[in-house]
Amino acid sequence: MTAAQTTAVKLSDATLARFAKEVAKYPKEQAQSAVMACLSIVQQEQGWVSTDAEAQIAEYLGMPAMAVHEVTTFYNMYNQHPVGKYKLNVCTNLPCQLRNGQQALEHLCKKLGVEDGGTTADGLFTVAKCECLGACADAPVMLVNDRQMLSYMSNDKLDEMVDLIKASESGKAV
Repeated sequence: MTAAQTTAVKLSDATLARFAKEVAKYPKEQAQSAVMACLSIVQQEQGWVSTDAEAQIAEYLGMPAMAVHEVTTFYNMYNQHPVGKYKLNVCTNLPCQLRNGQQALEHLCKKLGVEDGGTTADGLFTVAKCECLGACADAPVMLVNDRQMLSYMSNDKLDEMVDLIKASESGKAV
């Protein structure tokens, strides 16, 4: 039995079937090309990508575990630890900083009582700075759950967004 097979979290048959569909898109000798898709599948199913999952992906694709880890750590879309239900990434690259990106991050962290990279005690929000989101002219910008881009995020808009999410989660009408 290999180290990847003895990990705490074993990939399900359904996960492996999804991997197979992705790998089938490439010539047999280029299975490694599916690494990003496999990482995304694991994250969709588990909420984050553990080193155990990286090792299992590496074994499945026939590549070194370090090569999978390099992909996981290069892209900020892969969570390397559990995150809140709402992952809020605020761009703080220089163009966005010049248009209050850093200030937006700090405001959001203060409002939620977390540090950059932290998760609220209730597990609802994780706030973190991120690399360029490609919308410098719309700064400050943020990405919610790696899917929804929000632009021109003033303190008022940040407060409104957080309050709306909290209200919707508690079942209260807004």
